[in-house]
Amino acid sequence: MKKIINTLNMVFIIALAVSACASPPTEEMQKAQDAVTRAESDADAVTYAGNSIIRARDALTRMQSEADSKRYDSAKEFANEAIKNAEKAISDGKSVKERSKTEAATLIESLQTLFAETSNSVNNAKSVPNILLDFGAIARDMDDARETLEDIRQSFQAGNNLDVIAKGQAVRALLSEINARINGAAIATSRKQ
Repeated sequence: MKKIINTLNMVFIIALAVSACASPPTEEMQKAQDAVTRAESDADAVTYAGNSIIRARDALTRMQSEADSKRYDSAKEFANEAIKNAEKAISDGKSVKERSKTEAATLIESLQTLFAETSNSVNNAKSVPNILLDFGAIARDMDDARETLEDIRQSFQAGNNLDVIAKGQAVRALLSEINARINGAAIATSRKQ
């Protein structure tokens, strides 16, 4: 009799374990959906951590597929992965935004210095006799750089740090190219004399 009761208890425990695995992890799945929705609604996460959001969405899709196939343990794992990636997107969005703001501010400061130095180089080059430079083209390039610098300042004020960085790198390249033209022309002129 005792053996039968032990066997029945064992069958009951196994049945409970199987039934626990036989139901979808609805709470975890809902938490995963909520976490991904929060990440997709967070402007910083969308702007600065889009790859983490993509991974979170992918995990959410896989979670649903596993739940539909009644592989609930796997669905629960994907739910946890979706939550982890969504939270990472929000966290990374905030930290990357702060880093990009610092980088943008530093870039603007360095561009202002480079612009002033380049302007001085242009003015000095104008005083070199017989220098072979197209000052009209340089003036147009300097105007472009000045206008883009103004756009960059406005973008920074609006918090568009990625725009600041992209445009700032282009202005830096343009100013460096102007300086290279001036230096090349100065060297060529000095060799002729």
